[in-house]
Amino acid sequence: MEGIDESTWMDVIHKMDEVYSQLVADEVALEEKNAQLEQSQQFIFSLLSAMTDVLVACDEDGAIEETNAALCELVGRSDATLRGSSVYALMADDDNVARIRAVLEQRDSLRAGAVVEIDLADAQGRRVPVDLNCTPRINASGRRVGHVFVGRPMGELKRAYHQLREAHEALKRTQQQLLHSEKMASLGRLVAGVAHELNNPISFVLGNVHALKRYSERLGRYLQAVHAGVDEATLRGLRTELRVDHMLGDLPSLMEGTLEGAQRTADIVQGLKRFSAMDREERGPVALNEVIERAIHWVRKGTAPAFVVHWEAGPPVTVMGSSGQLMQVMMNLIQNAYDAASAPGVRGDGSPPALWITAATLGRVVRLSFRDNGPGIPEAHLSRLFDPFFTTKPVGKGTGLGLSISYGIVEQHGGQLTAGNAAEGGAELRVELPATD
Repeated sequence: MEGIDESTWMDVIHKMDEVYSQLVADEVALEEKNAQLEQSQQFIFSLLSAMTDVLVACDEDGAIEETNAALCELVGRSDATLRGSSVYALMADDDNVARIRAVLEQRDSLRAGAVVEIDLADAQGRRVPVDLNCTPRINASGRRVGHVFVGRPMGELKRAYHQLREAHEALKRTQQQLLHSEKMASLGRLVAGVAHELNNPISFVLGNVHALKRYSERLGRYLQAVHAGVDEATLRGLRTELRVDHMLGDLPSLMEGTLEGAQRTADIVQGLKRFSAMDREERGPVALNEVIERAIHWVRKGTAPAFVVHWEAGPPVTVMGSSGQLMQVMMNLIQNAYDAASAPGVRGDGSPPALWITAATLGRVVRLSFRDNGPGIPEAHLSRLFDPFFTTKPVGKGTGLGLSISYGIVEQHGGQLTAGNAAEGGAELRVELPATD
């Protein structure tokens, strides 16, 4: 071409080379961007596929834009079928439609989400409860363009909760049975002492009844003479012979003694019934000093008549709880102290097995201490002392449940049961319970 020299053509060729090189570089960068985009899409798809929670993304009008495999499997429809359909079509009934519509129409806060429990319709048309977390979807300009729903079907969770509740109820029943079994074992140790305990009042009542029988026969003879119309002198002689005046003076004390013996017998039987009855977990004010005294009395009468218990009731102490359960705790601790202190070869000085019980009120807490003169608790056993079925007694001599159940009872009463060795020697168990007015 005229007017264009060779240098101009060289410049054009160089420019064309630069443009071509830039095109090649841009193509390489574009391919890299596409590869990264594919990786990102594959990663997002793998996340959606791996989610066990259902996911739905919809626009402002409720048209579905994105789903995941969990939702497709739940409703029995493909992703292609769900896209573009209304989110309201997933609901089980009109009430759930209204509930979701109310969430979608909220305009208060763009960023605020809501949690709502709704029922979806599964592939068979059955209702599936789902706990949905509804979050607004915001674009780059900060405007709300739709919603994202993420939720978990509650059917499996409810079934698991139901099974857990059944297992908990079975555990409670088993615990109650163990508690009652241990109580029956404690009651069995009292049987030997019950006969002696009941013998005194019953013998007293029987003696009074025999006396009343003799008195009734004499009074019958005297009344027959009165009705027969015998003379005054004969009546006076018969009155002296039958000792009618003595009988009349003795009758009030006989009746009073009989009533006292019967009441004492009834009290003993009632106490045994209260202790042996299945605990209904009734709670009320409990006079702790009386419970301790009754427990000492029963253990002595049952298996430990030679047990020396040092106990002096101090000021009245009241706790809130079950009298029968606390009675069982005290009996277990006293009985265990006797068993430990009376084991063969424990004391070489010939002293009898003994127990020291003290009570102290520290603010709003009552602390009871049970210290025996036995060999103490080995260090290896301290950490297992309250474990169920742990016992150091020979086979047939202990169930291994007494201290474990006592620990549970004290804990249910808001207190603590601890064990250790006293500085003076022997084992020491402490019970701390909240005091009440």
